[in-house]
Amino acid sequence: MGKKSKRNSGPKPDSRRAELLEQRRAEREALSSAPVRPFEGLAFECDIVAMREFVASASASLPVTGSDRPFTLATVLPGAVAALVRDDEQRNAFVAMQVQTFSEDLSADLAASIAWASSATPGTSTAASNPSAETPALTELVDATSPLDITVHKDFSWWIPEGAGADPEVDATIERANSAILPSARITADGVSAAWWVDAGDKAHIRWVRPEDEDQLMIALARLQSVGELHVGEGSRFAGSFRTHGLLVPVFDLDPEVHPDEWATGTAALGRRLDETLSDTGELTSEQRRARDGLRSRQVTLR
Repeated sequence: MGKKSKRNSGPKPDSRRAELLEQRRAEREALSSAPVRPFEGLAFECDIVAMREFVASASASLPVTGSDRPFTLATVLPGAVAALVRDDEQRNAFVAMQVQTFSEDLSADLAASIAWASSATPGTSTAASNPSAETPALTELVDATSPLDITVHKDFSWWIPEGAGADPEVDATIERANSAILPSARITADGVSAAWWVDAGDKAHIRWVRPEDEDQLMIALARLQSVGELHVGEGSRFAGSFRTHGLLVPVFDLDPEVHPDEWATGTAALGRRLDETLSDTGELTSEQRRARDGLRSRQVTLR
């Protein structure tokens, strides 16, 4: 009689391996259902992505509808919590983009934070927003057509409410947070939005979150690169790009000694060149294709 064949019938039910396999399956399923552009449909999509990914300390009044509380959208809150409501006369509510705990759907996270803060007891906070199937869409909770008026802060002293007494523990927390800040500024110029200057120390950068289709924008960047027009002014250099939340972010290396305001004119000029180039639907030349392939090879993806 031949030997009985050994077949892999899978892990034993309730075993540690079965648990790990189920966890990985759930993670893959969540990734496949996560929105590619979680903030699509918002007039401030590009700026909210910047606040999520690389702006250190900034805040903006958030146009929440149907709530009598003023809402502030923040890059990060004390303890990296998802939301808090101050115990003050206005019952100011704060919701954060950079949080310690988040799901695969950042739009649902923010919506759940807003829903929680709308009725939360003043003086409380929530570490995680925990969206559910009943969580309204973000576009149902905010005015999606309203832009954000963003304030960039040099530190995190705005975490302390006006008139609050001294607290050594809070002061120590703010000091630690301040030590990690990279100076940032939003480039202000006609036709420019969501272009951010960041001082990384030995170099400064402009990171420009763009709303266009990724492939179309990459082609436009390649057309400009092929003719030496992919820059934001003299002394700048295209460093590459990264993808995040379904958007492409071109990055330019800069001289850190030059004030961010001095890059506004060159950034606006690049914006005009991009707008013109994006309307070109002609076939790429061989040189432009080489430029596109080179740009793609230097592209990274952030989640």
